[in-house]
Amino acid sequence: MTSNGTDLAIGYLSSSVAVLLFGSNFVPLKKYDTGDGMFLQWVLCAAIWLVALVVNLILRCPKFWPFAMLGGCIWATGNVAVVPIIKTIGLGLGILIWGSFNAITGWASSRFGWFGMDAEEVPKPLLNYIGAGLSIVRGCSLAVISGILYGSTFVPIIYIKDHSKRNDSIYAGASQYDLDYVFAHFSGIFLTSTVYFLAYCVAMKNSPKLYPEAVLPGFLSGVLWAIATCCWFIANHSLSAVVSFPIITSGPGFIAALWGVFIFKEIQGLRNYLLMILAFCIILSGTLCTAFSKI
Repeated sequence: MTSNGTDLAIGYLSSSVAVLLFGSNFVPLKKYDTGDGMFLQWVLCAAIWLVALVVNLILRCPKFWPFAMLGGCIWATGNVAVVPIIKTIGLGLGILIWGSFNAITGWASSRFGWFGMDAEEVPKPLLNYIGAGLSIVRGCSLAVISGILYGSTFVPIIYIKDHSKRNDSIYAGASQYDLDYVFAHFSGIFLTSTVYFLAYCVAMKNSPKLYPEAVLPGFLSGVLWAIATCCWFIANHSLSAVVSFPIITSGPGFIAALWGVFIFKEIQGLRNYLLMILAFCIILSGTLCTAFSKI
């Protein structure tokens, strides 16, 4: 297998693992009372940071770029709304909606070079456009906002990588391997979630609502999310963000919908089952178009 073929295989395998874990990472929390979600978010983000610490040690502590923390700050801000979304519109629908806006924001910013990034080209742009379009054909305000924030989370890292090739940039010589930025990115997540939690404690007059029974499920959810995101970093490196974003952001919605159908009974009735099958066909078509646009 050629080097390019190896990269593609690694990229698609990483994308598959990310899709499975992103679609399942909230499952451990579904049956537990998580209240307003502020305490849960802090537990989840603590688990995320611990995974990042392990990865950073395995990579022998690559250079820390503080700007890469900004993406983590953006993600943590979007994540504040996750628990209310799941409680109000369900796990499956919530992931479908924010995944759609996650996909369009992340894909478009990479494809067209928004926010100072270099525009990315693919051998078959028409297939890439069709794949991205099919991946976001789903459409609740919190989920939309979360999706847009989630879609911007990799912008600082891609910006650093793009500007590392320019000798006049402060990021000249920065690593091109996405996983080298995971510790800074996850540190931004943990720092921001801690600030939000402390602000919440102040607002609650030092009487925050704590839910001890959600600690272990929340920690497990954080670990699953962190592993999935590490796989996403690898997929970004192997495939480029313009390909990985539509695949990884559209697939979890279907996985979550399967959990909703077979375990949590959120989706019932023949009509809803047929709509879910139609959604799966659209997502699969979008994923395949996006994948083939790279070949």
